[in-house]
Amino acid sequence: MITVEEQLELIERGVVDCISREELKAKLEKSVKTGRQLKIKAGFDPTAPDLHVGHTVLLQKMKHFQDLGHEVYFLIGDFTGFIGDPTGKSETRKPLTREDIARNAETYKEQVFKILDPVKTKIAFNSEWLGKINSFDMIRLASELTVARMLERDDFKKRFEGGKPISIHEFLYPLIQGYDSVAMESDVELGGTDQLFNLLVGRDLQRSRGQEPQIVLTMPLLEGLDGVNKMSKSLGNYIGITEPANDIYGKTMSVSDELMFRYYELVSDLSSTEIEALKQGLEEGTLHPKEIKQKLARELTARFYSEEDAQIAEHHFEKVFAKHDLPDEMPEFSLNSNEPVWLPKLMVDSGLVSSTSDGRRMIKQNAVSIDGEKIGDTDFSVEPTGDLILKVGKRRFCKIVFS
Repeated sequence: MITVEEQLELIERGVVDCISREELKAKLEKSVKTGRQLKIKAGFDPTAPDLHVGHTVLLQKMKHFQDLGHEVYFLIGDFTGFIGDPTGKSETRKPLTREDIARNAETYKEQVFKILDPVKTKIAFNSEWLGKINSFDMIRLASELTVARMLERDDFKKRFEGGKPISIHEFLYPLIQGYDSVAMESDVELGGTDQLFNLLVGRDLQRSRGQEPQIVLTMPLLEGLDGVNKMSKSLGNYIGITEPANDIYGKTMSVSDELMFRYYELVSDLSSTEIEALKQGLEEGTLHPKEIKQKLARELTARFYSEEDAQIAEHHFEKVFAKHDLPDEMPEFSLNSNEPVWLPKLMVDSGLVSSTSDGRRMIKQNAVSIDGEKIGDTDFSVEPTGDLILKVGKRRFCKIVFS
């Protein structure tokens, strides 16, 4: 049997806030004594159809609880998605439609099982109980938190002081997220550090309704590939878990040496002892940073695909990026034209960038080449003669065939 101290060691790995450790220890001791599993929940609003590695920080912690034998709930906020989480937002967020929520929720359910055990994971939707709340219940719920307390939230405070509008419905978000904890009678709730206020509201509501307050555990927001901002699709600094295996491997290899152990701590299955051994090897010079990063890249690629795919991706990376060779296979774009083609437009048409402005930006960054020759002129036009290899950034290739 895993001891309470051993459980605490794994649970606290990477955690920023634990409110409170004494209460958590007491819950674990009671669990060991009675054999009752703790009920762990983490909520995800289905705001986007695809998850990235930053999202898996919470999933990894949920997996830790599963490995320790506790009951894990992946809560899909199909009701709260109608409001839009105001956390970290400088303006009111547009609510999702029913169609958006249903589509994204289904995608989430498929993706989370790349990390969580599908047999041990319970999927819940908060519309199951929030959809049944009547107007009297909502008014009672709203009476349990003051406007002054709401304005303690940093994002609300900044918007209020800056004269930016705060819609009344946004004040309801922490309340109904907190009510999820009441409805589920959760023992532990997980969230990012930006969710601390909302998680604490859950403790308050449980306490006021006679329940034992949940433990709040917050996890850090994983920095993206730029090493500065949190991983985000809008910033383009992300590793998507549904991206091709070659991209997952290659992007992981682009993580800085300074950041790679943070990725190990938050998203790797390696034990703390194994990670310390890697750190020691680096310090002693017996391991090169590239070797350590390759190990991480193989692990993440295998997690979202397979060991075989990870090996193929590693071979691809070595062939293309380490040896500067062309990939064995690349997309091909045929163009029937007798006139010169503006390079940014060709990049869009061939699917290498999403817009001509993105194409111009990549050219300015000296990240575009034709047949190995860098192109730095945003007005450059490609002559329609023969075939050529168009490369954008480190990982995007396309063979252009003029006909």
